[in-house]
Amino acid sequence: MTNKEHSKGLFISFEGIDGAGKSTHISFVQEALRQRGIRVISTREPGGTPLGEALRALLLKEKMHLETEALLMFASRREHIAQVIQPALDAGTWVISDRFTDATFAYQGGGRKLDLNKLNALEQWVHPDLQPNLTLLFDVPIDVARTRLDATRTLDKFEQEKSDFFSDTRNEYLRRATEFPHRFKVIDSTRSIETIQHELLDIINEICTKAAS
Repeated sequence: MTNKEHSKGLFISFEGIDGAGKSTHISFVQEALRQRGIRVISTREPGGTPLGEALRALLLKEKMHLETEALLMFASRREHIAQVIQPALDAGTWVISDRFTDATFAYQGGGRKLDLNKLNALEQWVHPDLQPNLTLLFDVPIDVARTRLDATRTLDKFEQEKSDFFSDTRNEYLRRATEFPHRFKVIDSTRSIETIQHELLDIINEICTKAAS
């Protein structure tokens, strides 16, 4: 199913390096859409299904070969699409996902240096006709992200990576935002939560207006 073929259900992904603050705004956007009478669910990657959550536990904790890591990310994603995302879109429900394939390009491609051609091949195999209608990329300088992470919880294996890894991950995110400007909105996440949420409301108004036309 292509994006044009689903009946009013739109797909929104939230992206950004660890510490960018994206997760803070998911419930806000979800509630803003509900207040407009839109059916919406939120989910996450890796995860989103029982199998995906089991894979998530492995991916965030266990050391493994880089290609194994990428393959497990896409295995989780295939199940996620089949069990959660696609059925919701088919039913006209909007889907918010905390990360999608852009994250794999950023982390495994940018951060870990896996050949992007391999990721392109996996993307074409797993979801050749499905992309988010809107990708919100929460962007912050690396030092800001690291400061936020250091002040929070126990870090997973990705969050424990060095600054160079996150710099390369961030650069790949920004490269993709330039490559796909029709669906990316880059959010300056150094600002106050209130300021960011005002911008998010403007973006929501815009996408809702387009969806209704």
